[in-house]
Amino acid sequence: MRKTYIFGHRNPDTDATCSAIALSYLENKLGNHTEPRVLGALNKEAQYALKTFNIEEPEFLDNVKVRIRDVNYAKGVMMSEKSSIKEVIDSMNKNKCSGMPIVDEKNKLNAFISLKEIAKVFVENSKDHLSTNYNLLLETLDGKEILHYDDEFDGKILAGSYQSQTFFDRANINKNDILIIGDRHKILEHCINSKISLIVITNGIELESDLLELAKKNKVNVISSPHDTYNTCSKIALSNYVRTIALNKNPKVFQDTNFLTDFVQEANKLGHTNYPVVNKNDKCEGLIRLTDAGSYTKQDVILVDHNNFEQSVTGLDEANIVEIIDHHNLGGIGTNVPINFRGMPVGCTSTILYYLYKEKEVEIPQNIAGIMLSAILSDTLILKSPTTTDMDRRAVEELSKIAKVNYEEYGLDLLKAGSSIEGMSIDDIIYNDFKTFKVSNNTFGIGQVITMDIDKINNMKDEFVTRLNELGKTNFKTIAVFVTDIVKNGSYILFDEKSKEILMDAYDLEELEEGTFIKDMVSRKKQMLPGLMEAFEKTN
Repeated sequence: MRKTYIFGHRNPDTDATCSAIALSYLENKLGNHTEPRVLGALNKEAQYALKTFNIEEPEFLDNVKVRIRDVNYAKGVMMSEKSSIKEVIDSMNKNKCSGMPIVDEKNKLNAFISLKEIAKVFVENSKDHLSTNYNLLLETLDGKEILHYDDEFDGKILAGSYQSQTFFDRANINKNDILIIGDRHKILEHCINSKISLIVITNGIELESDLLELAKKNKVNVISSPHDTYNTCSKIALSNYVRTIALNKNPKVFQDTNFLTDFVQEANKLGHTNYPVVNKNDKCEGLIRLTDAGSYTKQDVILVDHNNFEQSVTGLDEANIVEIIDHHNLGGIGTNVPINFRGMPVGCTSTILYYLYKEKEVEIPQNIAGIMLSAILSDTLILKSPTTTDMDRRAVEELSKIAKVNYEEYGLDLLKAGSSIEGMSIDDIIYNDFKTFKVSNNTFGIGQVITMDIDKINNMKDEFVTRLNELGKTNFKTIAVFVTDIVKNGSYILFDEKSKEILMDAYDLEELEEGTFIKDMVSRKKQMLPGLMEAFEKTN
């Protein structure tokens, strides 16, 4: 069963992380195959929650872009370097391709050959040498085994088309030679006595008994071809090992982990239509054609705690979104088909998950209850945030019983663990819980830091402003960081210099300086974000 990845937003906080884990557990209990992922390094608070309840951190998910391994390319299409030219051509025809990867006995890519290169050999080069084996000769000639002593052949091809004496005078028989001949008794006798390597008799003719016995005595290999001499001579060259052709030893190769978009771009630039695919061990996986690019399997994903492209994983537009569970306002994500969408005006995504467990009648284990509780306490600031609802309160009450903790004491420990900025750089603090939003053509970023080290932040105020001014010159119309003091129940605001007026308008402030304290401003979702969005809408 193909796995589905479940993940929250970038810069994962406690809710994004814990909700992904909790939902994955629920989905798997319901018979689905899912794995939780995170889109960045966990903050201290999320780390504390997982460590407290003995749960491993989810693996990092870099992107969900379509890779070559997801494409329905010609997997397994390759030929051995000891395949005949005919086998390679037949495989090309069967797989409707004009090229073929050539591999060794361990499937390591040795070369690549195209129909054009094969045709060039038969048009421009002499076909009087044979390097092949007995079975390939039988297959290529539709032949019949008469005498079989040797497996491998490597010699010059002779045609017994002369009169006997002329052949004796002109043909310098070598023991490695291969003779193609009809019912010419004297020439056959001469070549058998010369212990020629192989005789191919045309027109389905059988060796006369005396010649057969002589061939047995001298251990001369004999094959009977049903074709006439002309067609036998034409076909026998196709039994040559494909390695006898001057192959392309350094073809353009694509890894199965390469992005499909990169493949299409490169293939269009190079102008070829067929390319070998190899894995991380450089073993050939098959052949990809430019025409294969339209057929692929998307990665199934479930989004939690966000529904916005700007906050999600790279390549989300190339993935198959099967479900979204969120407690934020609707973002800009659209899907081609109907999906399961659960959006509720509650304080935390894990609150929604608590009721989903109830609906599905799945028992919540102690450790899962613990991380769900952690998420709700984090997002609602221990039920003190204006985003808190009665549904959050009921969920906290029940989850704390299952987790066997006092939610007020644990909640305070959780926030303390996440509030320390010891050892963090300016960028670490800004991006610790940072989200990007877009209104029309305006992109703005809001970071929130919940900390008890308020004095330390104030002492670093000038450094914060300098860095925010730098970031504001990139693609942000406005960028601000809210330093939330849960004891005073409000936030100090730091911002880039060009954002002062829009922020004053957004929060109805008569005066605004760097580090201004805004009382009761603790919720990004219900207070920080709506004010800014409304202010930007006014400017359009």
